Amino acid sequence: MASDQEEDEFLGFSDDEGDGTNSDSDYDDDEATQNAESEVNAHQIGDFEQNQQLSDLNEVGQEYAQECEVGPQHTSGISDNHSVPFLFDLNMPTQQEFPPSPIHQTETEQNHHKPRTPRINNELRLEILLFLLLRKEKHSDELIHGTNRQAVIKFDYTRKTIRLIWQRALAHKAAMDSYFYDSKYHNCGRKRIQVTYEFIASIAMGDRTTIIDLARMLNLSPTTVWRMVKRKQIKPHSSPLNPGISEECKMARMKWVLGLLMDYSIPNDPTYYSMYDFIHIDEKWFYLTQKSQRVYLANNEPFPHRKGKSRTKIPKFMFMAAVARPRWGQDGQCEWDGKLGIFPFTDAVAAKRTSKNRVKGTIETKPIKSVNQIATRAMLINYLIPAIKEKWPPHEGERVIYIIQDNAKAHILQNDQE
Repeated sequence: MASDQEEDEFLGFSDDEGDGTNSDSDYDDDEATQNAESEVNAHQIGDFEQNQQLSDLNEVGQEYAQECEVGPQHTSGISDNHSVPFLFDLNMPTQQEFPPSPIHQTETEQNHHKPRTPRINNELRLEILLFLLLRKEKHSDELIHGTNRQAVIKFDYTRKTIRLIWQRALAHKAAMDSYFYDSKYHNCGRKRIQVTYEFIASIAMGDRTTIIDLARMLNLSPTTVWRMVKRKQIKPHSSPLNPGISEECKMARMKWVLGLLMDYSIPNDPTYYSMYDFIHIDEKWFYLTQKSQRVYLANNEPFPHRKGKSRTKIPKFMFMAAVARPRWGQDGQCEWDGKLGIFPFTDAVAAKRTSKNRVKGTIETKPIKSVNQIATRAMLINYLIPAIKEKWPPHEGERVIYIIQDNAKAHILQNDQE
């Protein structure tokens, strides 16, 4: 064991301590202690300038030990209950001796609320009623003792819900009514806006062409009218423009249809004429090409490159199409499809001068700019009649063939002399 004097020297106490007087060594020790404490407090409190490098607290402890003349020879005689300051890392933050209690933590669990019981449906309500009826006393409307508790445990609903179902059944029994187990859950909330048929029909057609116009006339919002359309309370309709046929025109059409009835079939078995000797002709416009054309290509096939002089001035040609009624054999095979052909209104014109594309005199195909009766007559004589002679079924023999056309001005009349 070390003496008391050695312990006092190690701890920084002088012999004069206790008599009220301070020696020079005491003043030196006090100044060193105050300087070390000021540096430590400044580091702990944070009273230092920005970008100022903090001093190592371990070095401060070593300097303090040297000033107190503490050396390795003094540490051997110190008891175990004394700690040497410079044997620990003073730069490490102090750990809390007692961690904070979880009671003071403000964070709460997300699922701390009890889950809501699902709304009881009609089938389950009827099942609960049947469960209660099977546990009713024979000669009274009272339930056997413990029935409500059994229902609560089995169906996982409150006692109040079970009791309301039973009381509702007793009320219906007293009123001599059948048990109506449907709930009024869907009757709650704001009622839907009802619009009568007369109110909508009284609005002019021009004032209800759009949903916004109809909503303005009904004094409703457009979204409300849209929901009515989705519920099919209001139905949209696209009104086509039909031809205005007069009474005289109707009678003329009726006479033409009745004229197609065969005479020998009237009046017992009216039968329409077979129309095997009728040919229908009509004119159609076709453009030479299209601005955008969709095609399907093979894998790694290059894209086609189409060229034209102008995208807005694509030349168009008029064609005359002629068809008749197809013929079918006894075995159901098609003997003739009735297609006579489609013929363009074009002229073969010789080039008047030489260019980079062709020489003078080359025959070129040009569209007929104006399709009139002259062009129609030439089409019938040069193309249609030869096609009829070539493609008409020969086994039908000689017969009169009628060409049916619409009432265009360019068509040839029946009494045309040429």
